[in-house]
Amino acid sequence: MKPIEIDRRLGDFTLNPRVLVIAAIAILVASTSVACSVALLALIRLCTNVAYFGEWSFGQNTIGQTPLGAASVLIPVTGALIIGLMARFGSEKIRGHGIPEALEAILLGRSRLSAKVAVLKPISSAISIGTGGPFGAEGPIIMTGGAIGSLIAQMLPVSDAERKTLLVAGAAAGMTTVFGTPIAAIMLAVELLLFEWAPRSFIPVVVGAIVAMVERTYLHMPSPLFPFSGEAQISTTGLLAWALIGVLAGLLSVCLSKLIYAAEDAFARLPIHWMWWPAIGGLFVGIGGLIDPRALSVGYDNIDHLLKGDLTTSSALSLLLVKTAIWGIALGSGTSGGVLAPLLIIGGAMGMCLTMLMPPEAAGFWPLLAMAATMAGTMRVPLSATFFAVELTGATHCFLPIMTACVASYSVTVLLMRRSIMTERLARRGHHVLCEYHVSSFALTRVSDVMTKDVQTVPGSMTLRGAAALLVDPSTTHPTFPVVDRQMRVLGMIDPPAIIRWRREGHQRTAALAQLLDGTSPTITHPDEYLTTVVEKMNSANVAHLPVVARNDGCLVGYLSWKDIIGSQVPSHTGKLRTLSRIMP
Repeated sequence: MKPIEIDRRLGDFTLNPRVLVIAAIAILVASTSVACSVALLALIRLCTNVAYFGEWSFGQNTIGQTPLGAASVLIPVTGALIIGLMARFGSEKIRGHGIPEALEAILLGRSRLSAKVAVLKPISSAISIGTGGPFGAEGPIIMTGGAIGSLIAQMLPVSDAERKTLLVAGAAAGMTTVFGTPIAAIMLAVELLLFEWAPRSFIPVVVGAIVAMVERTYLHMPSPLFPFSGEAQISTTGLLAWALIGVLAGLLSVCLSKLIYAAEDAFARLPIHWMWWPAIGGLFVGIGGLIDPRALSVGYDNIDHLLKGDLTTSSALSLLLVKTAIWGIALGSGTSGGVLAPLLIIGGAMGMCLTMLMPPEAAGFWPLLAMAATMAGTMRVPLSATFFAVELTGATHCFLPIMTACVASYSVTVLLMRRSIMTERLARRGHHVLCEYHVSSFALTRVSDVMTKDVQTVPGSMTLRGAAALLVDPSTTHPTFPVVDRQMRVLGMIDPPAIIRWRREGHQRTAALAQLLDGTSPTITHPDEYLTTVVEKMNSANVAHLPVVARNDGCLVGYLSWKDIIGSQVPSHTGKLRTLSRIMP
């Protein structure tokens, strides 16, 4: 038996040395993203101090200690009004929490972000969070890092795919800078931003995250950010409790997603320009701040208290309700701010409220699981959320319970919601995002699996007149035929354009097809070739049909059309793959 001939062009990965160039550029992108991320965090502190304490300082102050009293309710309104003006007269793309905007740029904008967005997004976010907005800095930083990667890529001779990679590398570097979680940043890139799992994009993104982690270490930024030393008790009861906290976090995630877009729909019905919506949302933020000041701004200290188990059940419940309400309303109003930190606080507060009902564990254990599970369910990123929680706290010994809770939450939201908080906005703009990644069936399907084996051919001795009569005959069901000699070797293909071309060239009607095709080299394929190769051939030759020829003797063994290729991916009602049409004799 003759061995199958191997196409040496095919490999496990579509990778070439060009990835090293992109990885080198990713170093520059990451370093720039780190600098901008550090500047944004400092700018948030500055805005907080100016707005609530009347001092020009980059120090860390707690909003709850402001001397303004009830007058502080106007600060979020003022900040939101400024953001509305910036969005109206600057760029509307600064509205929102950043990640959907990055998705939109990747999917629809050829990964191009403007310099205006790169400047206005961090400034608007710093104003929003600094004036009490209940948001996190990670979404704007991800957007800013992505904008930096896109801008640098736009100045260089790179492809759209490479520009996307650099955009995501900048985003991953920004997230790593804030939280010190490079693995989670890489996983978030894979699960949410890259839309592929391939070395050509994975390697530069990893480089960006690693560079950011090293540079934040030189800046003496703490890692882990919120140390947690508690251990989990492995048991059947514990397993059920982990899953239960995940299910509850999943239900919470569904409610949070619906709250945000219900608020957005409510604002859309207002008879005023969207520029004023953030100010209205800011009013609710200010009122919420009077009820519970801890719900304002980023609130990283809340995460620390939840993981240490410092909050009482009533205090955690207050934080849960107020933070959820003002965050959902403010985000629905179209202001600028991130979702990750609020999700951690809201989820952690729920976990603290449920601690008394759960099996005894170390203080902060159940808030930790609920934090990660809420992030996993709301953002639909179970792996990112798991690694994020472990890296953020250093709790490697809690990996199993965190993963259990995250997958349980993810399962709930996938079953109950068609779209996530990240993709709903794109869907409302008429764009569908499929978040299931898999290897194309073209790369796994051979020609022999889908070709038509019973092929109608025409002999090379047929005249031009006979070929024209065959193609115009009403009983002819397809427009293209292989022309073969007596040994069934393919001489070429005939179709109406070929007949018309020969007639215009002045060939006699009595000329044989073999004569007309003499000297031509027909485009063919072989039974053992994969469909990816065939698609390249069809595209290069600008044809929709190919004869299938045996490698050993060159004889015709089948026929392949573009409908056969497309049909190989269409599932029938039996669950098997079927072809859309066949060419029958």
